[in-house]
Amino acid sequence: MVDRVSDPSPSPGLPSEDESARVVIAGGGSIGVGFAARFAGAGWRVRLWDPVADARIRAREELRERLELLAEHGLIDAPAADVWSRVEVSDVLEEACVGGVLLQECAPERLDLKRDLFQRAAAALPADAVLASASSAIPPSTLASDLSDDIAARLLVAHPANPPHLLPVIELVPSPRTNAEVLDRARSLYAAAGMRPVVVRHEPEGFVFNRLQGAVLREAYCLVRDGVATVEEVDEVVRSGLGRRWSLLGPFETVDLNTRGGVASHAEKMGPAYERMGAERGQHDPWTPELVATVADQRRSLLPLKEWEERVRWRDAQLLALTPHWERARSDGRAGS
Repeated sequence: MVDRVSDPSPSPGLPSEDESARVVIAGGGSIGVGFAARFAGAGWRVRLWDPVADARIRAREELRERLELLAEHGLIDAPAADVWSRVEVSDVLEEACVGGVLLQECAPERLDLKRDLFQRAAAALPADAVLASASSAIPPSTLASDLSDDIAARLLVAHPANPPHLLPVIELVPSPRTNAEVLDRARSLYAAAGMRPVVVRHEPEGFVFNRLQGAVLREAYCLVRDGVATVEEVDEVVRSGLGRRWSLLGPFETVDLNTRGGVASHAEKMGPAYERMGAERGQHDPWTPELVATVADQRRSLLPLKEWEERVRWRDAQLLALTPHWERARSDGRAGS
């Protein structure tokens, strides 16, 4: 049954309670609680379901703590208690699904469990509700392989960065059976909650987030194995160098701004060295002229070379502005340890 913490009051601009569409979160673990904080903080009504009583109790307390921290840092526009009241906790999945526009599945990484959950939820949700899995490893085609066409058409992976209430990016991975309108609707729903959807074309293992993270981790392990650097030294290079730039820029924009002439000039100068580094690790993926041209064309459509110097000044200004924060965080981290 549904347990409402207190009577929620609709936020300005949201539909009335009778009309208000709900987000249903299936799974009360860390990711599920993060999604609840994200959607409730954006003004949505949320129903959080978990079949385990202890998990529901723990989810309540974790959600309260996260909302209080968001309020403390000015990241929600209402008191934490008001936002908390938008969330209902349920022990019956079918009841939680009534009126939902989006089911965000956050169950354990078990294919049989997820498939059963989607079948049960689809029967209780409105026919146009989006079915989304937070899976970080199971492709949507695999999730949908034994499901009916009407369920598969509404199903996609929506893989967040962790924690989703603090990191806004979310990967949307459709299968070939996913309806294009469902993908568009999912993109709109997540964007309305303040998230930044990225559509993943095809279904590579690990999608985009974990493939990028995995590439860095593989090299980090190799550097420690080969005695090149310690764990702390590798972390320091990322923490005080790569990570600071990447908090503002992605890898392509980083190298685009690092070299006058942009990414094409960078590839000409550094491409052979990166090719040798990859080959040393048994990965021979040279940046071909065609690939460099594709990347350069996309970068120039985002930033014409005539605006390059202005963007470099912007980058430097942001690094200057963030440096005191980074140094305070570092000092606090040392004191805490």
